[in-house]
Amino acid sequence: TAFCASSMKSESKNPGADFAPSASLQTLRARAIFLRALRTFFERRGLLEVDTPMLSRHATVDRHIESFSSDGRWLHTSPEFAMKRLLCSGSGPIWQICKVFRREESGRHHNPEFTMLEWYRPGFDHHALMDEIDDLLRHLSVVASGSCERLSYREATLRVAGFDPFALSTKELAARAQSVSPPPPAMNAEDRNAWLDYWYGSVVSPALGHAAPCFVHDFPASQAALARVRGPVAERFELIWKGVELANGFHELADAAEQRGRFEAEQAARAAAGQVVPPFDTALIAALEHGLPDCAGVAVGIDRLFALMRGLPDIASAISFDWARA
Repeated sequence: TAFCASSMKSESKNPGADFAPSASLQTLRARAIFLRALRTFFERRGLLEVDTPMLSRHATVDRHIESFSSDGRWLHTSPEFAMKRLLCSGSGPIWQICKVFRREESGRHHNPEFTMLEWYRPGFDHHALMDEIDDLLRHLSVVASGSCERLSYREATLRVAGFDPFALSTKELAARAQSVSPPPPAMNAEDRNAWLDYWYGSVVSPALGHAAPCFVHDFPASQAALARVRGPVAERFELIWKGVELANGFHELADAAEQRGRFEAEQAARAAAGQVVPPFDTALIAALEHGLPDCAGVAVGIDRLFALMRGLPDIASAISFDWARA
């Protein structure tokens, strides 16, 4: 049964004693229905539900993501690496819902422990996967019919900020930012990716997806993460709804040598910035050497999606116990 977002009303946190959950019991019952609707969607499409470890001997080395660690063991920030190892072993299309952990400040749209939906589709590129996300959003009644708007990174920046981010120099990106209110934080004037991140994260994405969810695709190649690169762009996308990032998807990189190089470059950047430098997943590299099928994958923030569907003020109101009550 599809989860009907339109029938749900906004509600506040559950008040009461210190032992009380951060979400109301009515919300938790609705969340159970929502999770059941997700499972129904993937079961009907024949994807295999999998379960991978949360605790590993390695971690993401992405310079923008901080992991929790203890005694040389790391809580995962995404099940991506383990799921790709399953794909390389011949699993076929797979999905899972799991808890993930990221060391960020708790806030309206983040809790250090949160719930992620992730799935992978052999034979899909990022455009085909956006089509399937459209199907999922219709199944959940987030959209009534049709498809979500799709904008390239260039088109989105032109629409909101009024310039082509691929055409401007780093100095021009920095100069234009001085007219934004509030002004940007202090940043390295020569770090092009930092300025691109500022413009996209602080100006462009918050202005998108207010009428309906919106895809942004074809990011700069320098921001490929684990996606394939095609000329000046990375074959990845984000799903934005009401200015909030809900999903991050890739046409997955299958080149083991390229992946190792990206991991090592991220480690070097972390070391230069004085950040902790975790070990990267050598088992993933071995799996890629064995062979990853041509595929696309996406991670969806379930708590954010559910909170927006319910009209809740923050994700604390969408989960049993937020960090303040855990």
